[in-house]
Amino acid sequence: MTFKEMTFVQHLVELRDILLRSVIAILVVFISLFPFANEVYSFIAAPIINVLPEGGNIIAIGVISPFLTPLKMALIMAVYIAMPYLLYQIWKFIAPALYKREKQMVMPLIISSTILFYAGLLFSFYVVFPVIFGFLSDIGPSTVDFTPDIQYYLDFVLKVSFAFGVAFEVPIATILLIMFGATTIENLKKNRPYVVIGAFILGMLLTPPDIISQTLIAIPMWLLFEAGLIFAPLFTRKAESETEPDNTDPSNPDKPSKSDNDDEEEMWDGEEEWDDDKFDTEMDKIDEDFQEMDEEFAAYLKKLDDEDPKKDNT
Repeated sequence: MTFKEMTFVQHLVELRDILLRSVIAILVVFISLFPFANEVYSFIAAPIINVLPEGGNIIAIGVISPFLTPLKMALIMAVYIAMPYLLYQIWKFIAPALYKREKQMVMPLIISSTILFYAGLLFSFYVVFPVIFGFLSDIGPSTVDFTPDIQYYLDFVLKVSFAFGVAFEVPIATILLIMFGATTIENLKKNRPYVVIGAFILGMLLTPPDIISQTLIAIPMWLLFEAGLIFAPLFTRKAESETEPDNTDPSNPDKPSKSDNDDEEEMWDGEEEWDDDKFDTEMDKIDEDFQEMDEEFAAYLKKLDDEDPKKDNT
């Protein structure tokens, strides 16, 4: 059964199955990480432990924070590790609705976006956090002990690392905007100063209120924007070559060539054009499905009403 032959209820069933598989994948990874939850948190806490005074350590204010915080960290790590599988499930759900040329372009973008997201996480952990925590530990008054709370530290790390993961998706966003015709490479180059200012504003909103983290996220966003401008022509030329083939016959310029007809037939292969009659038919099927569900629910309520002992006694 093709994508357009599936009913609305069947799409919901497929979406349910995809969500269940995604949840199961996260649970499998989480169960694998659960015995090592404390070790995982110790690894994540290494950047701040290295800048604390000798013998210093982070503290736990909450009563159950030493248990829940590593557990929460393990769950979020499970989501990050399962991210490629989750993106594959999303791709599997939307792929039947895409043309062949769109499938060829979307898959590399999904793979590259996953790699860039992981690159943002690694950049924040190995470059940004040591600089931020070193600065914060040295700038405070000497009369104040720098002993962060375990829960506050986790919230800070998650917020900043996720912000860098999203910020590293700038090349993908740039390529998609150009591919779908929302803008052009010339317009983006012309408005480059505004993009740089926007990167610093976005860095201010996504990071804590300090100039260091804001700069460390704004500069990579600007450089990644430039990378998007460099690689965007590769995707646009590929899309143009597939959507605008040579449609003339050398002997008769006004007659489409055979290769053009073959490409058009291949693009529409397996796809059915939906006219108004077919659309009305599909909508009637959906209405019949909901009507059948209503009748079954009404019959079930009537059955419960007939079996009600209070009604029999009256």
